[in-house]
Amino acid sequence: MKFPRVLLSMLLAAASIVMLIPIVLTFTNSLMTEQEIGLNYDLIGQMTDTALGGQRQFVNLKLLPDWLSFSQYGQVLILAPKFLHMFWNSAALVVPIIAGQTVVATLAAYAFAKLRFPGREKLFMLYVMTMLMPFQVTLVPNYLVVNQLGLMNSDAAIILPGIFGAFGVFMMRQFMTHIPGAYMEAAKIDGGGHWIIFTRIILPLVQPGLAALTVLLFVDYWNLIEQPLIFLQDAVKQPLSLYLAQIDQEARGIGFAASALYMTPMILLFLYAESYFIEGIQLSGIKG
Repeated sequence: MKFPRVLLSMLLAAASIVMLIPIVLTFTNSLMTEQEIGLNYDLIGQMTDTALGGQRQFVNLKLLPDWLSFSQYGQVLILAPKFLHMFWNSAALVVPIIAGQTVVATLAAYAFAKLRFPGREKLFMLYVMTMLMPFQVTLVPNYLVVNQLGLMNSDAAIILPGIFGAFGVFMMRQFMTHIPGAYMEAAKIDGGGHWIIFTRIILPLVQPGLAALTVLLFVDYWNLIEQPLIFLQDAVKQPLSLYLAQIDQEARGIGFAASALYMTPMILLFLYAESYFIEGIQLSGIKG
């Protein structure tokens, strides 16, 4: 029995609100003073009162601050240059990975989707099988390879494996399989080779897929944790994803402001490419 459309819409709206609450609280709490945040999230004091026989208390999740304060952003952006330094470290990692993987993924996907050669399907399945292995499984081989190549403690230790990731190839290949072969046949009749077909026919048709891939890659590599901790031993080279874990508990206001700034690029990118992202996911056949 199917739910009525109105009930389904209400359930989806409720689920959306629940998922948005942490994001909204992060932005609103970043505009509170450190004293107000301390009163709302003083868990240690509340636990002490409960242990002494007092009434049990809970965290006060305030949606709106009593007084607007931008002092946390001033401390993060001006008084704490470490944040901006790690921000540009993240950009120096993410941008080359996205640019490189989109190029490699589209070329490899074109070969897997439109070219005929022996062992194509078996090679593609072997390639995609690497997606099933979590990073922890391949950690030791990756470490040995990076160490032997002399790339330890360098950005290349993260950028090179990211460029040749299997996810982009899988996604773009699924997208290209929906492109009719008649387009390629017409181009071949006009004398066009594979490069002409790829650049003038395939690439314009897979723009939604490229937009979706860009968003997914940005979210994935903007949030790197394990790879920087292992391969970037020098703290000066570490990305912004490791900054929040280094904030002291007493600086909760700075933590909220840093979290809000950390989320902003992802939110802006998604809002900018929302229509392309949804269309790309639908046409690629990938289901969440």
